[in-house]
Amino acid sequence: MQERVLITGGGGGLGGALAREYLARGARVAVADLPQQLDAVDPGMSRFACDVRDGAAVAALVDAVEGELGPLTGVVANAGVPGGGGIDAPDEVWALAWEVNVMAHVHLARAVVPRMLARGGGQFVSVASAAGLLTNLGNAPYTTTKHAAVAFAEWLAITHGDDGLDVRLVAPMGIETPMLQAGQGTLAGESVRALGVIDAAEAARRVLDGLHGEEFLVLTHPETAQFEAARTSDRDTWLVGMRRAQAALVRQLFR
Repeated sequence: MQERVLITGGGGGLGGALAREYLARGARVAVADLPQQLDAVDPGMSRFACDVRDGAAVAALVDAVEGELGPLTGVVANAGVPGGGGIDAPDEVWALAWEVNVMAHVHLARAVVPRMLARGGGQFVSVASAAGLLTNLGNAPYTTTKHAAVAFAEWLAITHGDDGLDVRLVAPMGIETPMLQAGQGTLAGESVRALGVIDAAEAARRVLDGLHGEEFLVLTHPETAQFEAARTSDRDTWLVGMRRAQAALVRQLFR
């Protein structure tokens, strides 16, 4: 059966690369993003303007996409914002990160999961971040909301995995995207680059390969699993190591 997939935040970055990879593999693809991001969407894809912070707009989006493509076999909750700062970050930054990095996933699940369950199943893909398994140095809002996105995906998998819902969690590490480029010279951005960066097309290929496998956790960088294992097996040692890594990077960047 031909896949019919909706990708939020699909106008560029990893979302755009995922849309192109799905299309190349024969899927019918709908991309949702803010209006100014849709000009870059490739021919052959359906495009829809949507502010994913608005639950009613997301519900209307799913109606419109299924009206054009037919019943969705998969959705990718990919839209995200970078946050930035620590405890001093303004409330507006925290609120935006929460609305996009977490609640947009909830809105999409509310709109599509009941339909998928009624049809016997479907795939719900949550794009979080390696920061949701580990941390992003210098960026409290991003780290916190990505951890929440991980928790929500796990909850969906526990609650509906036996009902036919195939939930997957994508936790990318360093990908060459406008979001990462905007963080150049910051602790948050350079801490990601220090661990290695791949281009978005390669990341999308790795993600799609993972989504057609069996595992809940889909990684763009295999070493993420090793880092998470170190964190969970000896949290105190991991915290000490992260503090040391942060201090070294701060000295390098701001000496």
